[in-house]
Amino acid sequence: MEKIVVDGGRKLEGEAHVQGSKNASLPIIGATILTGGENVLHMCPILKDTITACEILNLLGCKTVWQGKTLIIDSGGVCRNEISKCLMNKMRSSIIFLGAILARCGEATVYFPGGCDIGSRPIDLHIASLKKMGVEISESCGELRCRVSGSRIHGAEIFLSFPSVGATENILLAAATARGETVINNAAIEPEIKDLCDYLNKCGAKIFGGGTQVIRIKGVEKLTPCEYNIMPDRIVAATLLCGVAVTGGEVLLNSVRPSHLSSVLPVLADMGCVVRACENTIFLKAKNFLISSSPIRTMPYPGFPTDLQPIMMALACVSRGTTIFVETIFENRFRHVPELRRLGASIKIEGRVAVVEGVKMLRGASVYATDLRGGASLLVAALAAAGKTEIFKVCYIDRGYEKIEQQFSKLGASVFRV
Repeated sequence: MEKIVVDGGRKLEGEAHVQGSKNASLPIIGATILTGGENVLHMCPILKDTITACEILNLLGCKTVWQGKTLIIDSGGVCRNEISKCLMNKMRSSIIFLGAILARCGEATVYFPGGCDIGSRPIDLHIASLKKMGVEISESCGELRCRVSGSRIHGAEIFLSFPSVGATENILLAAATARGETVINNAAIEPEIKDLCDYLNKCGAKIFGGGTQVIRIKGVEKLTPCEYNIMPDRIVAATLLCGVAVTGGEVLLNSVRPSHLSSVLPVLADMGCVVRACENTIFLKAKNFLISSSPIRTMPYPGFPTDLQPIMMALACVSRGTTIFVETIFENRFRHVPELRRLGASIKIEGRVAVVEGVKMLRGASVYATDLRGGASLLVAALAAAGKTEIFKVCYIDRGYEKIEQQFSKLGASVFRV
């Protein structure tokens, strides 16, 4: 079984570049289906999830080629409208292909998606929204058979009861070439939504208000392929900052957008780090010890990201004082806690609240990644732990981080994969 081995206790220092965003690249990869030609996506991270996305495109009849960090997708040959259950089970984001396939082919067969087991992530908002746009959907044993009623999807006014990122993306993909206008109320406002809108508009879509709570889409007859740069990954950027902070080191992050971390940088400052942000860089210098933060409550953007809760918890484990975490998004977001306890962390859980008492030192142990961000939290904690830590099930970490052991190794960590 592949594992990452960390010999902790080394102060990290240096410069690092942030990879392209996983959560931005996946819907954009799906959106290329709408263009019927060759798209060139720069800064597309090579991850298990993006590789799975390419497998889905290839199954549908597209051609995909990697040239370094550039992904070239030719969607001119789309000839199928069904995604296999096996591929759907590999990642949660597979559901965002539904809107694009329906818009291109008029019908689609997909399955309920898989991904990390961090809690209930229903797709009822996706289904209800597509039905309002003229899609007939039937479900049997986890299989979704979808068909557009009429020649094209039609626009609609949609109110989301929760600002779901996935539902917002599916509506955008379905509406870009729909007949008439679509309005999404209470849309997700994450930067990745704005990136998808920018890509679609570069392809000829007419989308207004991307990144705000009300998005208007005036459907066009067709989209054309383009060349596009994927935004940097804000979660990876924060993970690198946390990994350096937990060791008392300093780092200059390049190719980053500090505005995307407006809820995260103040927490690091509260914990005693010096943080300076410029247009495309973030400098962090940590003290030899961290102090506890005020309570951290996860919320939809621009609130504190649920994806960073496990990683920030790793810092709290070795901070002076008590830090309280309130998880409001996913009910199973604390699955990494028993593994942190193996390293010596003091954490108590009550429902969706975790109380972390900082300890003087963590100690290396054998631990298992339980999900993508939980696995990253173990790696960050291991950087501060005395002795050797072995992290198993690293396939979870590889879903969102591009050779993360190499990124930390370049900063001076003793970390390698075997």
